[in-house]
Amino acid sequence: MLGILLTIVVIATMLQQRRSSQSSMAWLLFILVFPYVAVPTYLILGRRKLNLRPAIPVLKLADFYHRTLPEYEASRTDLMLRSYGIPGATSGNRVRLLTTGQEGWQGLTEVIEQARSTLDVQTFIFGTDETGREVLNRLIMKAQTGVQVRLLIDAVGSFHTSQRFLEPLIRAGGKVARYMPLLNNPFRGKTNLRNHRKITVADNRWAMAGGMNIVSEDMSPEAKAGQWSDLSFVVEGPAALQYARIFRADWQISSGELPSLETLDAPFPLGDTHAAVVQVLPSGPDWASDTIYDTIMTAAFEARKRLWIITPYFVPDDALTRGLVIACRRGIDVRILVPDRSNHPFTDMAGASFLREIEAAGGTILRYTKGMVHAKALVLDWSMAMAGSANMDLRSFFLNCEVMQLCYTLPEITAIEEYAILLMMECRKGMPKIGAFREIVESIVRLGAPLL
Repeated sequence: MLGILLTIVVIATMLQQRRSSQSSMAWLLFILVFPYVAVPTYLILGRRKLNLRPAIPVLKLADFYHRTLPEYEASRTDLMLRSYGIPGATSGNRVRLLTTGQEGWQGLTEVIEQARSTLDVQTFIFGTDETGREVLNRLIMKAQTGVQVRLLIDAVGSFHTSQRFLEPLIRAGGKVARYMPLLNNPFRGKTNLRNHRKITVADNRWAMAGGMNIVSEDMSPEAKAGQWSDLSFVVEGPAALQYARIFRADWQISSGELPSLETLDAPFPLGDTHAAVVQVLPSGPDWASDTIYDTIMTAAFEARKRLWIITPYFVPDDALTRGLVIACRRGIDVRILVPDRSNHPFTDMAGASFLREIEAAGGTILRYTKGMVHAKALVLDWSMAMAGSANMDLRSFFLNCEVMQLCYTLPEITAIEEYAILLMMECRKGMPKIGAFREIVESIVRLGAPLL
């Protein structure tokens, strides 16, 4: 009797959450068919949003208007995001794209060296390899000079990064926190909510963000065999302030400490040469809406000439797949670039049928053959491009804390376009042919994708 009541409560709770019908049906069937497995699984993994206290001021990003474009100059995407409480696009930024592991290393170390007062570092994976050790040493040296250093890592992504490894930074005066530690009560339902953002901010003025983790497979001083192709960027200007506020929100959730906001509204003495117009777009369980997903869905219907997507993992829902199929039917140049084989074979299998459906509608599927591509980017016509931490999958759309940067000015759009073209030159076009058995397996795995 108790089991039946618990199952009813879990189903009622699940139906009250804002989920796609695809996800709700998958969980409902799982609970009804395998209740003794599904109910505890849902209690541990099923929660999608955090019940944040309204008293957290750093989450209210919409009060940031310095250098914000007036509404009559803003794009429709910009205006849509403002309605969610996302700060509008700002002018007066300088953006530099980092397209190799060596450029990523140089960009990160440059931002670290800029710090004179505060240095905030956030990453999904903080490796204990050569790259991780060198970055840790640089953070220790900054802390020893009096810079306030905070390091935030995800408890799952950096599971193998021990407290003992990080202890020298703490002894030097730095602070370390882990997002959603696994030793907390698992039945609070937060275990599946991970922080996938990669943000480094110096003095609230210089920031590095994107897809690169602090690990040798993503970045290193010298090129390494098998290094991933990834994409990050350094931004100087008011956009860096938005990254600083996102970090502070994550830091408070993870540590319970609310960092001082005293220096956040310092003016940015940037001239007309810093002309990049960008918008910082956070999304995740700490936001009521799924803003990155909504932005990509909007791009599918707004595209007039082209929509290019680069992602290491492609597992959308049926609604977004339909939007991309319709874009193909409208004659839009839809290109989706993925690794020929990623580091997660199950995810490749889960996304294959979606890619075949889009290809059948006229889209172009490009499989990168020179190793693992870990970049996450989108190019919409010549009006907008974005890059950041979010994969094109259900986890990034609906479970992870992510952050993307939207670029609205032509030089920044062109830089991402050129990076995409270079990757495309190393791709095999089209999905491989498969037999009936493989097709059945892919369809079965696709049914389980909403449970991921």
